[in-house]
Amino acid sequence: MSCDFLAQAVPGVQKLSPYVPGKPVDELARELGLDPAGIVKLASNENPLGPSPKALQAIRDELAELTRYPDGNGFNLKQKLAERCGVEIAQVTLGNGSNDILDLVARAWLAPGVNAVFSEHAFAVYPIATQAVGAKGKVVPAKDYGHDLDAMLAAIDADTRVVFIANPNNPTGTWFDAEALERFLAAVPERVLVVLDEAYIEYAEGDDLPDGLSYLARYPNLLVSRTFSKAYGLASLRVGYALSSPQVADVLNRVRQPFNVNSFALAAACAALDDAEYLAESRRANLAGMRQLEEGFAALGLKWIPSRCNFIAVDFARDAAPINQALLREGVIVRPVGGYGMPTFLRVSIGTEQENARFLAVLGKVLAGD
Repeated sequence: MSCDFLAQAVPGVQKLSPYVPGKPVDELARELGLDPAGIVKLASNENPLGPSPKALQAIRDELAELTRYPDGNGFNLKQKLAERCGVEIAQVTLGNGSNDILDLVARAWLAPGVNAVFSEHAFAVYPIATQAVGAKGKVVPAKDYGHDLDAMLAAIDADTRVVFIANPNNPTGTWFDAEALERFLAAVPERVLVVLDEAYIEYAEGDDLPDGLSYLARYPNLLVSRTFSKAYGLASLRVGYALSSPQVADVLNRVRQPFNVNSFALAAACAALDDAEYLAESRRANLAGMRQLEEGFAALGLKWIPSRCNFIAVDFARDAAPINQALLREGVIVRPVGGYGMPTFLRVSIGTEQENARFLAVLGKVLAGD
């Protein structure tokens, strides 16, 4: 009789459900017999422009070193990030995507008997990372689908070690302003690590969102997490980073896996940071695409949550699962968010103008056929 390895896993892992990513194009093509070339994927918040040409060239230049291990300290990227962000190299921690940073935080500070606080409708990795190490997750009800920072502050107790907040938030696209962040950080006990997830911060326009980096000097219990997967268009390379006090970074590096960021990711991220034109075009295309989808939703009589990300959550005021299935049959992939407690919504990534138009046309057809 075979061993029940699930029963032997640690309790937190036994109760976990795996993270479910956006459906890949090839998977949908296999399932429904569709031509992959005709499928539009707007499910994973990827940059529709493709990568920066400078990043591509950096990858080509790195190919000759394929047999070598990457720089385990990521010196060049850490130095460039430190200069760009106005911090010391000792304050930078590199991750295999920003998900890696979140996992490092959980492994370093969470355990059975302590807890982490995070919001309802927040990124699924917060509860996964928390539960995997046996800690308790304290989920605070959302306010208008966004973070209720006052309620989150009230949820902190003597056993709280970490608070996860996202600005803007995935999957809702909601955000909070500088005044709210300042008030929150000033009130959080110094012993509690605040993880400010800014995965989408590069898409922010104007002064809508506070820059988490400007608070680091005053709040040594603050960690700002960012990624190259979104606005910088390097999702497949998995490279992210954290900015924090040197002491927090030192703790993270004690649990960080060696060579956790590969050579191509290190080189491409350095090049992407130097491509200001690409980043500006990413923002421009995202803003135009957001307007295109909002106008399309309005024409269809739908409501949505205003977003400062590269996606938008649209509300169908009924179970959205059948609508999602109908879209898939038409070769359009978006993201159901029922698992986030939002069963009437679908999250739609901003694509190219043509991809957005295709989605809106198919959506109109699906809704008309109900």
